[in-house]
Amino acid sequence: MGLVQMEPPRRTGKKFVIAGILAAFTIRIVGHDLILYQFSKWKVEKGFFSHFLGLYAFDKLPTGRRLRDMMDNMVLCVDGYDDDEREIHGIPEVRRFYSAFHEAWPYWLYFCNLETDNLKSMVTCCLPSLTAFKVEGQPQVAVTCDPLDLVDFLKKDFLAMQQVCERAEMFEDRIKRRTRAVFEYFGLPDSGTALVLGGN
Repeated sequence: MGLVQMEPPRRTGKKFVIAGILAAFTIRIVGHDLILYQFSKWKVEKGFFSHFLGLYAFDKLPTGRRLRDMMDNMVLCVDGYDDDEREIHGIPEVRRFYSAFHEAWPYWLYFCNLETDNLKSMVTCCLPSLTAFKVEGQPQVAVTCDPLDLVDFLKKDFLAMQQVCERAEMFEDRIKRRTRAVFEYFGLPDSGTALVLGGN
């Protein structure tokens, strides 16, 4: 396998629904609008995400249709680094924050929207080895990673996604569609889904 390059995000016409409280944003669902939750720089540096868990810990999630409607509806990001010249994945405190957050709440593949690059940024912060390079004519730095590191990360997270799917009483065909969409999002071949679907 060669290196995997993260492709630029696709555009989306969906709206973000945000309601600010203190340094972070709380969120609410309005129709099919996206849910945005921002972690302030202070929360990132302190490794503080208990407010988020107070809303979205596994045992606080709804069940059935309400939970099915939340698939692909979240955008999670950090705030306060716009003036930092480093890429997000190159900031040590951000990498530590996302790794700790992922350990506590590994349901990213179910909830995170695939029409923005936020999930890619989060995942790259958790991978052990990355290579970044500037592409001529592109404003953003391209990032490559070892596909085995990425597949290993995804394989573990699909187990967590499966837990949420079961709580949402989701049919298997929709779970498979989501799995394939995640592989496409990360630029991985569709054949790799067998690695996370148990060979089915």
